[in-house]
Amino acid sequence: MLVGLLGILKAGGAYLPLDPNYPRERLAFMLEDAGAPVLITTQALLDKLPELATPDRHVVRLDADAPLIARQPATAPIAPDPRHPAYVIYTSGSTGRPKGVMVTHGALSNFLGAMGEAVPLTSEDRLLAVTTIGFDIAALELYLPLLAGACVIVASRDTVQDAQALARRIAATGATVMQATPTLWQSLLGETGDAALPALQQLTMLTGGEALPSELAQALRRRGRNLINLYGPTETTIWSAVMALGQEQLQPGEAPPIGRPIWNTRAYVLDAGLEPVPAEVVGELYLAGLGLARGYLNREALTAERFVADPHGLPGTRMYRTGDLARWRSDGVLEFLGRADAQVKLRGFRIE
Repeated sequence: MLVGLLGILKAGGAYLPLDPNYPRERLAFMLEDAGAPVLITTQALLDKLPELATPDRHVVRLDADAPLIARQPATAPIAPDPRHPAYVIYTSGSTGRPKGVMVTHGALSNFLGAMGEAVPLTSEDRLLAVTTIGFDIAALELYLPLLAGACVIVASRDTVQDAQALARRIAATGATVMQATPTLWQSLLGETGDAALPALQQLTMLTGGEALPSELAQALRRRGRNLINLYGPTETTIWSAVMALGQEQLQPGEAPPIGRPIWNTRAYVLDAGLEPVPAEVVGELYLAGLGLARGYLNREALTAERFVADPHGLPGTRMYRTGDLARWRSDGVLEFLGRADAQVKLRGFRIE
């Protein structure tokens, strides 16, 4: 998998990650909707999902076609145009139809550079990758260690789905970094208890993709080496805000903050008129900067609805409407407060 991804990027192309455990209908839809002319896979997966191979799509099997691949001439990597797509990730659509988010090479490079500063790795680090390729946060796990000269260890799906097995894998590999959703971290702590404690003590823990509950943050901070909270939608390239959580940031009963924007990213907390609200006042979160995706593949109307003109930036720039509620603290740190569409107003009062 990793060889295939790196080959596509070095060729200046864009990849569409397909999780073989997704329903066949969804995989077929994504291939057709994206118009992908090449399918890179292995023979075992092709046998499992034969209908994905069509006469008008070139199929490369990394195992069975290895002798043919080895005979290809070596070529230098192509320096891609930073505006060109690096990958397309399909997210669930509100109408039930998945939508493909086009993320550029420039946005991915900016993200990885920013994460290299926020999560500094050395050649001694070992990152355990646990995220399915179909979820955009897998890009951090696969590329960040390689850029730092660190080691990436890809965990199997069976391991990730078994908390006891995952704890053993962390210990056996000597992993020093792991990224997971709060749900997975909760499963790891809840099902292993103190048995996983020795393995977790050496971990820098990255968490995101869902709101981080206060109690879970406290538990992770006590057990791990470091805890970093991350926030960001797929449309703004994986993570757009980051916060290292020390004990001073963790107050009982209060949701941990999501931090400050990463490199070349602007975060606005705006009212209904797209005007900034004061610190400590709740508004809708908009994101702008280099991390913005090009938009939704073949969905111009939806792109125009969610990627809107940025009235606070340079002429011609855009911002992404996240649909999330947030507020700036007085110290310049962002707090996530849930979804905007879970809230109504009655006689001027906000009701969650």
